[in-house]
Amino acid sequence: MIIRRLEEVSEGNERFVNTSNWFSRRLLLKKDGMGFSLHDTVIRPGTETRMWYQNHLEAVYCVEGEGEIEETANGQAHPIRPGTVYALDQNDRHILRARTQMRMVCVFNPPVTGQEVHDENGAYPPASEKS
Repeated sequence: MIIRRLEEVSEGNERFVNTSNWFSRRLLLKKDGMGFSLHDTVIRPGTETRMWYQNHLEAVYCVEGEGEIEETANGQAHPIRPGTVYALDQNDRHILRARTQMRMVCVFNPPVTGQEVHDENGAYPPASEKS
């Protein structure tokens, strides 16, 4: 059994990643052996982040804040508010816009290893065999 608390994941910890648009507290990583990773991520207000998870599937559940996700393939935008879930089941290219601070619970498959950040395409690198 794994027990972990959000307050145990802080800056300087391998499970904490901070960028200009967001910071993420990664509660479960590949090395935890669950087959997915689980993140508590805060999106900074007024930001726009282009992403394309070529190597991962992601599901996101909004627990705080408001914004929108735009499907770049067709320009369709969907509002996001608490209680909204979106799943990038086709490795969808998208843009996430935060009107207010947004807190999201994110699940990645395959799991991330810890310190991944978006590359120039908005993707995380492919999962490696290392933990």
